[in-house]
Amino acid sequence: MQGSLMLDIAGTWLTAEDRQLLRQPEVGGLILFARNIESPRQVRELSRAIRAIRPELLLAVDQEGGRVQRLRRDFVRLPAMREIAQRADALQLAETCGWVMATEVQAVGLDFSFAPVLDLDHQRSAVVGTRAFEGDPLRAAELAGAFMKGMRAAGMAATGKHFPGHGWAEADSHVAIPVDERSLDQLRAADLIPFKRLSSELDAVMPAHVIYPNVDEQPAGFSRRWLQDILRGELGFRGVIFSDDLSMAGAHVAGNAAERIQAALSAGCDMGVVCNDRAGAGLALDGL
Repeated sequence: MQGSLMLDIAGTWLTAEDRQLLRQPEVGGLILFARNIESPRQVRELSRAIRAIRPELLLAVDQEGGRVQRLRRDFVRLPAMREIAQRADALQLAETCGWVMATEVQAVGLDFSFAPVLDLDHQRSAVVGTRAFEGDPLRAAELAGAFMKGMRAAGMAATGKHFPGHGWAEADSHVAIPVDERSLDQLRAADLIPFKRLSSELDAVMPAHVIYPNVDEQPAGFSRRWLQDILRGELGFRGVIFSDDLSMAGAHVAGNAAERIQAALSAGCDMGVVCNDRAGAGLALDGL
């Protein structure tokens, strides 16, 4: 079993402990949060410091737009995806927002944002809510495709999340273990459509910490059925699979941090993401 970890740091500059951590060969990426960001100049300096240690590390951020926007001070405030969808010029606006987001993220030395959200807005999930473009799967796929077109024009890879769809389950996987009781046929007829239509254009996919008991007893991110049989096999996806944050409550069904990373990689994730848990990151590194 191969794979690597994407970790985080506590502050706006690298500590000696951070530098030692980044030198571990099992670390393949770093994700920044709002606490790591003061200004565009500071992020550029932090990016340079990281690349001086490991030039090949993937540097990521969650810069979707709306309420999920880590880069804020002296950056363009992007609308939420639902707001874009409600505009008459929605397709053009989605493409423009994708380009602006990607341009600004890359300008401060980061590689990509985990975007776009392909979840459907079923008016049920508070954690998804305005982050989703639409409840209609074909329209959601069309708008996400336009957003991705803008990202590609700026030179950024696109990551679709949260496979196979987090919009129906009401619980927030950050603090609970959401369950979606629908059948695979129901999911194929709705939430899977954006992933299917965009599978050849997506560079990466992030699965949901949601259990779909009529498909598999494991959350999607720990499920070979979801990641190998359906995402790889049925949808023909050939890109990278990032786990969602393995420190989230929705991931704890797989055990401690070391067991969670093993479970995610065994199921088919290429890179495990461990955030806000330095002790857990250490355990996960030991597990690798």
